[in-house]
Amino acid sequence: MARPLRILQAMAGAAHGGAEEFFVRLCAALHRAGVQQHVVVRRNVARTAALQAAGLEPKELRFGGRIDLWTRRRFRAEIDAYRPDVVLTWMNRATEHCPPAASTKKRFVHAARLGGFYNLKYYAACDHLIANTQGILRYLKVKRWAADRVHYLPNFVSVPKAPARPRSEFATPEDVPLLLAAGRLHLNKAFDVLLQAMRELPDCHLWLAGTGPMEATLRRLAGELKIIDRVRFLGWQEDMASLFAAADVFVCPSRQEPLGNVVIEAWCARLPVVAAAAAGPLELIEDGRTGMLVPVDDAAALATGIRTVLESPEVQRRLSRAGRAAYEKEFTEEKVVEAYIKFFDAITGR
Repeated sequence: MARPLRILQAMAGAAHGGAEEFFVRLCAALHRAGVQQHVVVRRNVARTAALQAAGLEPKELRFGGRIDLWTRRRFRAEIDAYRPDVVLTWMNRATEHCPPAASTKKRFVHAARLGGFYNLKYYAACDHLIANTQGILRYLKVKRWAADRVHYLPNFVSVPKAPARPRSEFATPEDVPLLLAAGRLHLNKAFDVLLQAMRELPDCHLWLAGTGPMEATLRRLAGELKIIDRVRFLGWQEDMASLFAAADVFVCPSRQEPLGNVVIEAWCARLPVVAAAAAGPLELIEDGRTGMLVPVDDAAALATGIRTVLESPEVQRRLSRAGRAAYEKEFTEEKVVEAYIKFFDAITGR
C-alpha cells in the first residue's frame, strides 16, 4: 500500500484577509479529511491559535523581506524534516521564500495558490499554479503558463446557522431595512460608493464590518453626507454568521474584487446580494437570479439595485434560494476538499 501523501502548506499573509481566512479553513478541512499536513506560517498569534484549535501544530517563521536569509534556511529545514510530496505556498511572499525542490533532501512538487492577478515573477520556480477564479485561470494562460500546469480550485465557505446579532448592540432600530457590507476598508472595496448610495436610501441603516486604512476617511465622508447616524462601523468581526442573520441585504460595492468570498458567504447564509460588477462578482453572480449586479463606481445604480431588492419580498426570496443553490453546487467544504485531494493525487501521479 502506498504511503499517504504528505502536504506542507505555507502562508505568510497579513493579519486579516480573505485568503488568510481561507488558508485556515482549508488546512482545518483537509485535516478533518485525514490529509497529512505540516503547516508553516508567518508569526501571528490569532492564526496560530486557530490552526491549533483545528488540531494542527503550525511552525512560525518570520517571513521578512528578500534579505531574510534566516527564514529561507528555516523553511528548507522544515521541508527536509517533514519530507513532503507537495509544498503548497500561498501568495507572493511564501512562494518567494520557498527553496528550490532540487536543493532539499527529497524532491517535492511545488504548487502555489493565487488569489489575484499577481506579478508572476515570484512563481517562476513553481510546477503548478492554483487559481481560485476562472478569471485568474485565464490570466495565467494568457501569461503563457501551460494548460496542464494551471488549475481552477475554488474557495469554500461555511457560515453556521446563528441567532441574529441584536440590533440594539449597534444602536440600530428594529424596524428599519438593514444593509450589511464587509471587507478591508480600502479604496478597492469602494465603501465610499456605498456611503454615497446610502444618501439615496434614507430609510436604510448600514453595518460595515472591517478595518483598514480608509476608516477615518469613510467616517469623515459619512459625516459630510449627513448619514453618520445611520452607519455603524463595526470593526473586524469574527462572528459574521450573526451579522448575516440580522441583515436584510448584503452589499458588495468593490471596484476591484478578484473573487468575492463575502458573496459566497452571503449565499451560504441565504442573504440576497447586490454587488458591483467587478471581476469576481461578475463571474459568480447570474444577474437577477443569484444576485443583483450594478455598474462599478455608480452610487445611483447601487442604490437602485438595493431598493429593488428591499421593495420586493418575492425578489428577496428568489435571490436567496438561487444564491444558496449556487453555493451548494460548487462552494461547499465537501466539494472543495475533494477537488484539492484529487489535485494532489494528480500532480504527484497517484
